[in-house]
Amino acid sequence: IGNTVLHILVLQPNKTFACHMYSLILSYDRKKEGPGSLELIPNNEGLTPFKLAGVEGNTVMFQYLMQKRKHNLWSFGPLTTVLYDLTEIDSWAEDQSFLELIVSTKKREARQILDLTPVKELVSLKWNMYGRPYFCFLALFYILYMVCFTMCCVYRPLKPRIGNKTSSRDNTVYIQKMLQESYMTYEDELRLVGELITVIGAVVILILEIPDILRVGAAKYFGQTILGGPFHIIVITYACMILVTMVMRLTSTTGEVVPMSFALVLGWCNVMYFARGFQMLGPFTIMIQKMIFGDLMRFCWLMAVVILGFASAFYIIFQTENPENLGQFYNYPMSLFTTFELFLTIIDGPANYDVDLPFMYSVVYFAFAIIATLLMLNLLIAMMGDTHWRVAHERDELWRAQVVATTVMLERKLPRCLWPRSGICGREYGLGDRWYLRVEDRVDPNKHKVMRYTEAFKAQDRDNYDKGLEKMEINRNILYKKELSGLSLSRSTSRTSSHRGWEILRRNT
Repeated sequence: IGNTVLHILVLQPNKTFACHMYSLILSYDRKKEGPGSLELIPNNEGLTPFKLAGVEGNTVMFQYLMQKRKHNLWSFGPLTTVLYDLTEIDSWAEDQSFLELIVSTKKREARQILDLTPVKELVSLKWNMYGRPYFCFLALFYILYMVCFTMCCVYRPLKPRIGNKTSSRDNTVYIQKMLQESYMTYEDELRLVGELITVIGAVVILILEIPDILRVGAAKYFGQTILGGPFHIIVITYACMILVTMVMRLTSTTGEVVPMSFALVLGWCNVMYFARGFQMLGPFTIMIQKMIFGDLMRFCWLMAVVILGFASAFYIIFQTENPENLGQFYNYPMSLFTTFELFLTIIDGPANYDVDLPFMYSVVYFAFAIIATLLMLNLLIAMMGDTHWRVAHERDELWRAQVVATTVMLERKLPRCLWPRSGICGREYGLGDRWYLRVEDRVDPNKHKVMRYTEAFKAQDRDNYDKGLEKMEINRNILYKKELSGLSLSRSTSRTSSHRGWEILRRNT
């Protein structure tokens, strides 16, 4: 019951009342004997009161709980050294990391905790010492891996075509080699080494990604932008395309160009994932993800309907025409592709001035240009501009959350020997086996004095100004008296406020 009450207090809107009641319940808990404190008992979702305060974005309760966990090491003038308990904060050996819970929650208030002490200092320490170097090395290794895969695709085994052409539009001159013919020369053996590296890399990607999907869940793993959800989909699809290409090569199945081309596009697009490690490029990848999976996905439904309708109309119009004179709509798939190019204004309207075009082509193309180019494309631009304006206000905050998510990901996947535990063991200071983070804080007493003096002067001026307004309303009928009262009031106000302000300065001196 006490643990349930603690969780309820974390969710209370009245933060001051919740903190007092929290302390009251814990004071009774310490008087009783038990296996553990109420603060360490999780709820049904596996969240302790401390983690629940972080997930809900309750910064007041989080700071209150952190004040209870800190230990003042020493103080010398304005300098103070504090040890913060990293229990439940550090993601080391935690099944449900506190940092991962914060970046994966949908509440924006929770990300504000990343700017509070000691979370800010802990993330900065991990990222600067281990996260950034490992992430940059991983980015360089992935780019070299993609270069290797690209070279293997460029120099894939091909041979000249022997059979005759069956159509005047057939332009194929090379075909894929069989498996027995693909690895015969020295160049083929070099390509084989690159292909083995590519396949091994795809298997490693699947081995690293699948356990996280099972641990977090597919919906949360692929749906969270901060956790890199779209890029996880891209890299898993890329690995699957590599394995499909390998099977088609081993079975001598024609058409390996389809999964190979998909893998090339997806693999190089995944390079944008590593932009999150740089403050200059990280926020832009967030905007790209928001626009693609927000505005563009909704717009594609409308675009598909328009393209399908007008492509069908163009195909019907040119169905009786000679495709040699105007071949952009010679069959239905080509009509769809040509209409898509027209929609995006990649090409101009197909025309051949040596022959007569159908009359309905001009009418349909006029309507298509008005609807697609003038209306729908400008609508897409306006939607993306609105998304850019909304994301720009929180892009730095989202980038910091991405850095935290990347740090936690690297800490989970790298061996312990490459990523030692952050902080100081409490045994060095007689605080047990818990780990602490040492934070030095500088408190400037003059700054607080100046703020106190400023507030005192402001309060006196505000009170005297309110009294002056009341007197001016009473004497509103007589303009001359109102001016005199205002003049005398301003003098008395300045004299009174300055007198009281200098009295505060004298007393403090």
